[in-house]
Amino acid sequence: MLQGLAERSRQHAGPHTQPSVEHRLHPWWRVMCLTGVDYFSTLGYQPGIAALAAGSLSPVATLILVLLTLFGALPVYRKVASASPHGEGSIAMLEHLLPWWSGKLLVLVLLGFAATDFLITITLSAADATAHLIENPYAPHFLHGHNLLVTLVLLALLAAVFLKGFTEALGIAVALVMVYLTLNLVVVLAGVVQVLRTPHVVDDWRALMVAEHPNPLLIIGVALIVFPKLALGLSGFETGVAVMPLIRGDASDTEERPAGRIRGTRHLLTTAAIIMSVFLLASSMVTTLLIPKAEFETGGAANGRALAYLAHELLGNVFGTCYDVSTIAILWFAGASAMAGLLNLVPRYLPRYGMAPHWARAVRPLVLVFTVVAFVVTVLFRASVDKQAGAYATGVLVLITSASLAVTLASAKRHRRAYTVGFATISTVFVYTTIANIIERPDGLIIGSFFIMAIIVVSFASRGIRAFELRVTDVRLDDTATRFVTEAANAGELRLIANEPDLRDAAEYSDKERQERRDLHIPVGDPLLFVEVTVPDASEFESELDVRGEERHGYRILKLTSTSVPNAIAALLLYLRDLTGERPHVYFEWGEGNPLLNLLRFLFVGVGEVAPVTREVLREAEPEPARRPFVHVG
Repeated sequence: MLQGLAERSRQHAGPHTQPSVEHRLHPWWRVMCLTGVDYFSTLGYQPGIAALAAGSLSPVATLILVLLTLFGALPVYRKVASASPHGEGSIAMLEHLLPWWSGKLLVLVLLGFAATDFLITITLSAADATAHLIENPYAPHFLHGHNLLVTLVLLALLAAVFLKGFTEALGIAVALVMVYLTLNLVVVLAGVVQVLRTPHVVDDWRALMVAEHPNPLLIIGVALIVFPKLALGLSGFETGVAVMPLIRGDASDTEERPAGRIRGTRHLLTTAAIIMSVFLLASSMVTTLLIPKAEFETGGAANGRALAYLAHELLGNVFGTCYDVSTIAILWFAGASAMAGLLNLVPRYLPRYGMAPHWARAVRPLVLVFTVVAFVVTVLFRASVDKQAGAYATGVLVLITSASLAVTLASAKRHRRAYTVGFATISTVFVYTTIANIIERPDGLIIGSFFIMAIIVVSFASRGIRAFELRVTDVRLDDTATRFVTEAANAGELRLIANEPDLRDAAEYSDKERQERRDLHIPVGDPLLFVEVTVPDASEFESELDVRGEERHGYRILKLTSTSVPNAIAALLLYLRDLTGERPHVYFEWGEGNPLLNLLRFLFVGVGEVAPVTREVLREAEPEPARRPFVHVG
């Protein structure tokens, strides 16, 4: 069960796949198909949800969604692609823009909504695949009325695949997307032909809109109000950026600036957005004109499967069954893609924060956890596509809103006024859309809040448990520091005094040396090295340790930069022991203040009661007392 670290999830196919060094890269259009199993598969249920949410105004509301896609989300994510060419996405952009714990907490919150997005992708796709399966005229009769059970079976099969091992299958994604889009094109064209044969349906639709909304401005206003319910049609952008590392760039690409990969990603985003926009508009129009309103309602034949309904009605049950099989396959593969995305979210961020528990390093326990949560969500929503649409849209919208805000802040930081104003306007629209969707359907916020609380609780508990680990990945001494250490070791015992710098004048170092020699009985004449630690960002968990030597007022000082004072000193002591072959001594003085408050200061600020924590870090890092550096406190 615990075999395989979480980093192996990078080998899975999914929206957040990052290839290993030896991974074969692909043209951007093939990678687009990998994102398409998630993005394009929404055509399986989007037209039905749009008709149910907006009624006769579905085409108008869909048009607004398309405009927002092409002139809002697309420009934002083209910028995100330039700013995160290694697939980090908009979450990492915000992390870099916001310092310290504010950035980390924001990432944890966004991870909660990202988990909502991917989890509801799994459950919603499975529920819609079930609807296509059961509503097919050739489906066994005993399946009818058992949507919940069938959906749970599909989720269990998905979990079984990942427990066994899910290798990347980009070729399968390409085949699925090509077949699926071709079949959708045939259905849409058949719908257009049917509309041309029965032009009265257009007149009936116009009459219904005028009867319900006689004022043209009112039509636009109502469409603006209801279009947030259609926002799940924006689901492909974050995944499109996340798969950037799979795209083959130019031969001249560098790791710092992969221009070819960025250009390919922009082609991917633009092409996918245009294809999806055309299909959204066309499918919304033909389904609204040709399908009776009652069929969209819960229990109706077009509920959650509007285009499949037309496929059977216009092209016969044989073609309709082919369409159903294609839809079921791509929806199931979208769930697999989303599961791989979830498995990549944990190792991408949490280990860097020290917030990943031990069991989260293995893929299989995570699969079981996510599957259990998917079961719970499916049962709560009774495997209903309509009821889960709001939760799905919330997760999608929060990620897109965060991306637009990240791009706005980045433009403002670079003092690009025109871009800042433009992206701020887009951000305002997405903020409105997100708030409207949450007010209309709070399910997504509830599920997202559950994930946020779970992630924060588990993350900070894990950080507390791992706080005493040796969190330094490498120690580097400059030439001056190396000379200080070598000369001190050659003169006798290697003795270090931990000093919290204040004025850094001669009196400070003189008083400190006199006090430590008196209180801790350091022999007169033994050379001393002062150790001072600077903590630039205590919210980071691991870091490299840079040690610089400085001579000040006749005293020799080792200046350290790290994320935590005790961990930095412990790492330096162990490094000096291995460098000189002798066990170094470090001298502290007891700190003042409440021990519990000092512990909290250590966890969140990297300081606190340094002496006992340094000793505890050394005890965990070096199990043999005879090899452990000496810690003195007075």
